[in-house]
Amino acid sequence: MDWKKEIIVNDEQYIFFDIKHILSSYQKDVADYPYSIRVLLESLARHQEYDALEALVNYQPQAPEGVIPFRPSRVILQDFTGVPAVVDLAAMRDAVVALGGKPEDINPEIPVTLVVDHSVQVDCAGTKESLAFNTEKEFERNQERYQFLKWAQQAFENFEVVPPETGIIHQVNLEFLSDVILSQEKNGEQLLFPDSLEGTDSHTTMINGLGVLGWGVGGIEAEAAILGEASYFPTPEVIGVELIGTLATETTATDLALHLTQLLRNEKVVGKFVEYFGKGYRSLSLSDRATIANMAPEYGATCGFCPIDEETLNYLRLTGRSESQIQLVEAYTKQNQLFYDETETPTYTRVIRLDLSEVKPSLAGPKRPQDRIPLDQVKTNFEASLTKPSGPQGFGLSNEEIGKTGKVSEELELATGDLALAAITSCTNTSNPSVMVAAGLLAKKAVALGLKVAPTIKTSLAPGSKIVTNYLENGNLLEPLAALGFDIVGYGCTTCIGNSGPLDQQVEEAIQENDLVVSAVLSGNRNFEGRIHPLIKANYLASPPLVVAYALAGTITKDLTVEPIAVVSGKEVFLKDLWPTPEEVEQYIETYLNPEDFQQAYEGVYQSNERWNAIETSEGATYEWDDQSTYIANPPFFEKLSKTLDTPPSLTNLKVLAKFGDTVTTDHISPAGNISLQSPAGQYLKQRGLDYKDFNSFGSRRGNHEVMMRGTFGNIRIQNQLTPETTGGYTIYWPTEEQMSIYDAAMLYQQEAIGTIILTGKDYGMGSSRDWAAKGTSLLGVKAVLAESYERIHRSNLVMMGIVPLEYMEGQSAETLGFTGKEAFSIDLPDNPAINQLVNVQAIKQDGTTLDFQAKLRFDAQADIDYWKNQGILPLVIRKKMTEEA
Repeated sequence: MDWKKEIIVNDEQYIFFDIKHILSSYQKDVADYPYSIRVLLESLARHQEYDALEALVNYQPQAPEGVIPFRPSRVILQDFTGVPAVVDLAAMRDAVVALGGKPEDINPEIPVTLVVDHSVQVDCAGTKESLAFNTEKEFERNQERYQFLKWAQQAFENFEVVPPETGIIHQVNLEFLSDVILSQEKNGEQLLFPDSLEGTDSHTTMINGLGVLGWGVGGIEAEAAILGEASYFPTPEVIGVELIGTLATETTATDLALHLTQLLRNEKVVGKFVEYFGKGYRSLSLSDRATIANMAPEYGATCGFCPIDEETLNYLRLTGRSESQIQLVEAYTKQNQLFYDETETPTYTRVIRLDLSEVKPSLAGPKRPQDRIPLDQVKTNFEASLTKPSGPQGFGLSNEEIGKTGKVSEELELATGDLALAAITSCTNTSNPSVMVAAGLLAKKAVALGLKVAPTIKTSLAPGSKIVTNYLENGNLLEPLAALGFDIVGYGCTTCIGNSGPLDQQVEEAIQENDLVVSAVLSGNRNFEGRIHPLIKANYLASPPLVVAYALAGTITKDLTVEPIAVVSGKEVFLKDLWPTPEEVEQYIETYLNPEDFQQAYEGVYQSNERWNAIETSEGATYEWDDQSTYIANPPFFEKLSKTLDTPPSLTNLKVLAKFGDTVTTDHISPAGNISLQSPAGQYLKQRGLDYKDFNSFGSRRGNHEVMMRGTFGNIRIQNQLTPETTGGYTIYWPTEEQMSIYDAAMLYQQEAIGTIILTGKDYGMGSSRDWAAKGTSLLGVKAVLAESYERIHRSNLVMMGIVPLEYMEGQSAETLGFTGKEAFSIDLPDNPAINQLVNVQAIKQDGTTLDFQAKLRFDAQADIDYWKNQGILPLVIRKKMTEEA
């Protein structure tokens, strides 16, 4: 089908797939289709997925059906999830060689960029030496991982690494990596097409702010895309969010992001596309758009798409993209119906309207990003949360908790609600100059008035790229931030992903000895239990200027709208005395932010880190595994792999390994943060001769399956209903009814050749796109999960690891069916299952009685069935490669 058209830009001739022409050939009007759907239509036409294209052309927005095969233009990896993905590619090379193939058969078929941003930890904070100290520790701890990545850099084509000390993956992607519109030589012609991507971090959606379609996937799904496989997802509903009005002067992009997170969570947009439009949309800067697009995982959407317009072009110019590239973007998007037209409103599944003037200064917490709290209610909300039942918004404590204190030293004490940590961090906000400048201006005014931050609070500043450092330094704002303890600690995610490092030892002792509920305020995007710091129970998300303000106030129990932040020399200082005006912020940005800074910051980005360049590694097409390494290990996924399909594992007599309630996140399932000495992973490392100080974090050890499987379901806050009196990764081993770690029980079940199942509630697997939440589950021997509902990415990851995801019928749950977890389950899964088939399940109680019921098989596409038959997507790819080789 000839849907190609020619276009000449800067005297160069290109061809492209004409979206309007595609639709008109089906008698459809392009104006009816959301911009995000137009991007998918172009991709399907370009990849000759004609059946899927016709289905999408004819889709019904109110009730979309079918699945879409998505082939992104590129893949972006962060190092925590990227290292195990590359480990799998290296292991796949070994597997192909063992089956008689060539190692080069396993190689990225599309461009892959890995950004090292997740490894730096805040060991040192509050001093000018923090950056140098933390960087040195990062390289010292991660030498083995970095050697492996250096090997991968030379072994694989289409693969490049952005070294440490550059910035956060999504900010680097936004400011530098994305060209928005790509060109590629094909059959002697220059083909133009939209940039699109998948990333191994859920906040990949930040790139949607630039009008680029992309979202986070698990590392397993990313590996498939890297190897040329399509990703399949249900044809989405597209929710239009019409923005009207403008933001009030006292509000920030962070406030808007938190408002939308709460609004869209309540509107149940999980698994849907969200697309922004309206007169208010035009008033948002590109950085503001990126801020709200970044938070799509928090409101549950697959993406938060922001169509390309003049503001997009302005941002490309600001960030130092070439004028020829900007002209190419403008010409292509205008010619191919991808440039935003305010006069036409596409047909959306439904439209949600938001008046921007209604957005108020807010925080979110104490445990979830969608639990927004207006600034004037934070104090009362925290106090109420203390005695609310234990759960997402409560701690289940007594009234005596309010006013409880603990001595830190002779001069210092901590009280309930006091801050122990304040961090300016996260791609969500450090990418946005308006909020970063506001934080610096607030700090400048505070220092001038003589305000200080209590020494019991760990403060840190982790810029998302060196651009932030440049403009803060050029305008003399780094100094006042540092005077309040917000010295630069590193260029990476730090506190937002749990790399907050230790608190002062006396502070930690005071918290533990008195079991205090202390708080953290950070400019991050996640605040799930146990994520920020294991000792800090109440965690609040806030804009960078509010992070500084709360650090000065020292507690979450002050109403900053009416109470003074501090009293200096008898004079009360209020938030309004410190808050910068929009004019001050805007003038600063205009003066100190320019394209040359961006060009300079990213010049030679792949070669400019001398410490990275000095790392020595092995060469060759296959990796030389070191059996003594506790960071990088050859995973066992392909040990018994044959060229032909094996018999699927038995799904009879499955014992319940764990039984969970609602909202169990991948932060609960996947190992993250510090490794406890007493945990199975800690004991393993101790047995390997490591001292506790050298354990590093789970994130840094994601390339070692032995560590990761021991940490799966090991979060200190996870609550297994089989052990109601004990939190953390514990369960009952049913053959002896003994309580033990989930890992130990899983190993005993495997020794006895007994399969296991997980019972759980709603939104199972919400949160970050962590592949180890599925990989670890698989290595523990779990054959199936029975849930009330799933988050999209985790369901997909489970299937791609050969685990069967089942869903209770509407209105049913473990509670309504009376399951205690003592039952054994047998699943009647046909040899050739169908998409979303209802299957028979039998629960066998300990007394021998049975309960038969039906559950929905969450194989959502034919590809899911193929993955199941191959016991995972990676074995499927290897078999396909071997067939091609033959």
